[in-house]
Amino acid sequence: MRLKLFIIIITCCFYSQAKAQDPVFTQYFLIPETLNPGFTGFMETTYAGIIHREQWPDLDLRIDTDYAFVNTWSDKLNSGLGISFLNQRENLTSYNYSQINANYAYKVRLNDDWYFRPAVEAGFGLKSFGFQNLLLEDQINIRTGVINSSTMDPTLLNRKMTFFDVSAGMVFNNDNAWVGLSMKHLNKPNIAFSSEGNVPLNTFFSLSAGYEFLVIDYIDVLLLPYETKFFVTSNYMQQGRYNRLDLGASILFEKIFFGATAVTNPAKNGINGDLLTSVNLFTGLQYEHLRFGLSYDLNTTKIGKTGGIYELSLTYQFDLSRKCFGCPNYSGK
Repeated sequence: MRLKLFIIIITCCFYSQAKAQDPVFTQYFLIPETLNPGFTGFMETTYAGIIHREQWPDLDLRIDTDYAFVNTWSDKLNSGLGISFLNQRENLTSYNYSQINANYAYKVRLNDDWYFRPAVEAGFGLKSFGFQNLLLEDQINIRTGVINSSTMDPTLLNRKMTFFDVSAGMVFNNDNAWVGLSMKHLNKPNIAFSSEGNVPLNTFFSLSAGYEFLVIDYIDVLLLPYETKFFVTSNYMQQGRYNRLDLGASILFEKIFFGATAVTNPAKNGINGDLLTSVNLFTGLQYEHLRFGLSYDLNTTKIGKTGGIYELSLTYQFDLSRKCFGCPNYSGK
């Protein structure tokens, strides 16, 4: 029984550290608030959305992630204000992670072309495991076979733990491009489930960029609409010893867009050390105030049949007359 308990605890500790890796959305460029608080109020109007991510549905280790946000803009304060909620669930261990954050970003005009948007994000997180189904040795009465509901075992882990979290970010943008830098978990909160444990949450670093242009400005294509746009994006992320580099491109035909992203593992972490880990395909539709996005990640590693990763996103922009140049809003304007 002790050996079984030891294995369970070691497994839980492994998951505790594995879950220290922040979720990264394939459609991060459509909802950049998931990545950088500097995008709070970037549309300079009230803007809300939700995104759902389902990872590896064909494995027992299926992970579901949801993110919802509401941002608004204040001309008087020259600032963006927002609130966001993140929830992640893992079906094998009943692991659940939730976090609610408040965001603030301020716009600074650097010159005729460029703006600077520093931002801060703060909130509370809650992590929990399904330890309620764990049976410990001192709960079993060998003589009578009765199972006690309570235990004094010192190795019992807490089912839930909360933490305070602080992040910061900044964005530089002009009419056609943006560059963003963010650092999450600056205070490195303790996420250990043991009351005496100390597992600091690693700082998440991200450097992303995007550039949008009219295709006709570079290529004379008669068959495409004049307003056809091309968008390229990149995103480098580092957390602990893990890093990742995404390179993507998409094309917008008035109200519909298509694209693909290559996900790479520069440090070649993992058993096989694959450089290219997935190819992510995405499409979307803009209809008046609503924008719908759909993506599917094709696994390129030897991990086996996973079922891929699906994402669905839906956003709503209240005032379409407000246009934030250089933002990945695909409004077709």
